[in-house]
Amino acid sequence: MTQAIEEPWGISVAGVGTVRVEPSLARVRPAVDVLEPSADEAFRKAGAAVARLREVLRRHGVPDASVSGSRLGLASEYGGPGGGRRLLGYRCQASYSVVTEALDDLERLIVDMVDAGAHRIDSVEFDVLDRPALRDEARRRAVADARRKAQVYAEAAEVRLGPVLHVQDAGTEPLAAFRVAGSGGPSGALAPGTVEVSAGVLLGFSLRH
Repeated sequence: MTQAIEEPWGISVAGVGTVRVEPSLARVRPAVDVLEPSADEAFRKAGAAVARLREVLRRHGVPDASVSGSRLGLASEYGGPGGGRRLLGYRCQASYSVVTEALDDLERLIVDMVDAGAHRIDSVEFDVLDRPALRDEARRRAVADARRKAQVYAEAAEVRLGPVLHVQDAGTEPLAAFRVAGSGGPSGALAPGTVEVSAGVLLGFSLRH
């Protein structure tokens, strides 16, 4: 932590608090990506894949409100040996963000989305429903951490810790951590780690002799 209290008096101490909990939801980002010789064929195949993808989501009980996505985009794609400019075809793409609380069904949902026409899964992120409450608890822990450090310094300096005179937020952005363990079979199931929310604080205390 590089932040500091300007013109310090007494004692200033940094504290960090972290809360780790099991995730309550997952955010999956599937994408449809089709390259065809003609624009009509690219649109047709991409549209069919999107329709199948929507049907899979409804079958898994994912409401439409939990799905956000982009419109189908079409672009000419060129390439060739030696940097030549040869028309390869027309690429039609659309990406989506799918939120689900059915974590036990997550692996099956991803497999079904791919089978239905999602050409890739850009990311899988785990999160929690009430992140603000976790951040508040992390702040409380950060204050407790700073007070504990300040008490140690005061005792080492043979002075008494006075009241708090300055509070400065030094918060950090929360991160959702996860891991994927291998592939295939029960041992290869998606295994979310803990969702981690952290907060930082700088406290300024007066000192008494």
